[in-house]
Amino acid sequence: MLELLVAATGAFDVETATRAYLDTLQGPARAKSDAYFEGGYWLLLWGTLVGVLVDWLLLRFRIASAIRGFAERMSKRAWIVTAITAFAYTLIGSIVTLPWTIYTGYVREKRYDLLDQDFGAWAGEQAIGLAMALVLVPLVVAAIYAVIRRAPRSWWLWGTGVIGLFMLVGMVLGPVFIAPLFNEYTELEAGPLRDRIEAVAARHNIPAEHIYVFDQSKQNKRISANVSGLGPTIRISLNDNLLERTGEDEILAVMGHEMGHYKLNHIWWIVGIMLGLFALGLFVTSRVAPVLIRRFGERWGVREVGDPASLPVLAICLGLWMLAMTPAQNSLIRWAESEADAFGLDAAREPDGFAKVAMRLSEYRKIEPGALEEMLFFDHPSGATRVRMAMQWKADNLADPQMVVPDEGYLESE
Repeated sequence: MLELLVAATGAFDVETATRAYLDTLQGPARAKSDAYFEGGYWLLLWGTLVGVLVDWLLLRFRIASAIRGFAERMSKRAWIVTAITAFAYTLIGSIVTLPWTIYTGYVREKRYDLLDQDFGAWAGEQAIGLAMALVLVPLVVAAIYAVIRRAPRSWWLWGTGVIGLFMLVGMVLGPVFIAPLFNEYTELEAGPLRDRIEAVAARHNIPAEHIYVFDQSKQNKRISANVSGLGPTIRISLNDNLLERTGEDEILAVMGHEMGHYKLNHIWWIVGIMLGLFALGLFVTSRVAPVLIRRFGERWGVREVGDPASLPVLAICLGLWMLAMTPAQNSLIRWAESEADAFGLDAAREPDGFAKVAMRLSEYRKIEPGALEEMLFFDHPSGATRVRMAMQWKADNLADPQMVVPDEGYLESE
């Protein structure tokens, strides 16, 4: 188990205390962490370009229009034609991009020792995800195209409402029907740890009747917790890695952070942020897509925006928009995460536990990025930012803060 050394060095210095933690990640471990996370920057770009390429091929070789033509022979109902087109679009896109999915989701994760599943188990979960997409995507697309046909100029606004409705339904049903498809959820057993978590929750009037543990260790060794659900299904869950790999102070720090998301209504903030970005993206798409279709539609076999064969056109526009908005999205979410960090420090009062968790996340997050790098690519505060925040909280809130020197090698403790 992790041991820490307390150094009697006189006055507590925030920067010195911060550096004591950051310096525990050195050499090959830091190089590996940096390489993994920095490689993800390029995955954002290449992933979008792969999607754009697939959509362009569907247009260039008139595959999208052929699918729509087949759907029209199957049914005269517009929504059924759209649903069939969306179903085939999703299936074909998933098959064509399968090599990219295998590389990013399996090969690369294995290379960096971040995935514990064999290929069969991993592929099984991918199949479950695809099955859900083949049900949900046609429903969402059919609803949006129904709006396009009824409101050709303002469909982007109504389309945002459609997306918001599906998001809300997914948030309510997700913890009950979707999450259990991938992991088993059980109540955290009674004992001193649960008592301490419930005590923190009680001090802030946060319901803690249900605290769930899920078995993420079957997939990877990452530590995590989350707030999920909405209304009657809202819950705080932590994974078994957090229980098995960390100490009680770290667990309390993480749970305090998650309680912050609940108490500060971040679920609604995140929904609002995402819907705002979608609204702007759909507005831009509603203006750009008709121009592209007027110019290339005959060559592609696409009649108009309301034609389901235009789906790849809309996907290209929206995909490029979301890539461009990545820094803004990251910054807005990072702000919410930072607020939850501050709440968690006040609630749990475990600054060293918080700092240790921040360092453990360096397994897959670059620990000490530059300021611009953090703003563009981090949707959570970096480890260095979080450790410094914890040490500043310690200096400001404890009567006699002590300098803690992490024991060498604690990041490798299980």
